[in-house]
Amino acid sequence: MGRFIKITLDDKTRAALEDGNRRDRSHTFRQRCQIVLFKAQGRKSKEIAAIFGCGEKSVNDWLHSYLKEGINGLRTKAGRGRPSILSTATDCAPVRQAVMQHRQRISLAKAALEEDLGKEFSQRTLVRFLKNLTADISG
Repeated sequence: MGRFIKITLDDKTRAALEDGNRRDRSHTFRQRCQIVLFKAQGRKSKEIAAIFGCGEKSVNDWLHSYLKEGINGLRTKAGRGRPSILSTATDCAPVRQAVMQHRQRISLAKAALEEDLGKEFSQRTLVRFLKNLTADISG
């Protein structure tokens, strides 16, 4: 039988985890805060894993990360996941120009962009990129 991970929280840390669980925009960060809070209540990792529908190893990995780095250890590190096809730094101007030229047909804008940029992507990727652009402008 392996070692048990024991988490004890002071009032300030518990409040920070509860605040992160309630208010943070990231769903995964909220879940990870909840994992630590459940463990601090004395629940078993197997029970927590069943609640979240993940493996016991995942729960224990996040608990170890919390013990090592604190609450910031529960955040997803930069550079994880697939790199984006379209970049706001380099592709913003060509995308805007193509969309302005083909306002009524996104498929034509996509075809023109694929030719100009030398990248292949789906129409859905282009729409998502445009939505993120407008969110960045208005946000």
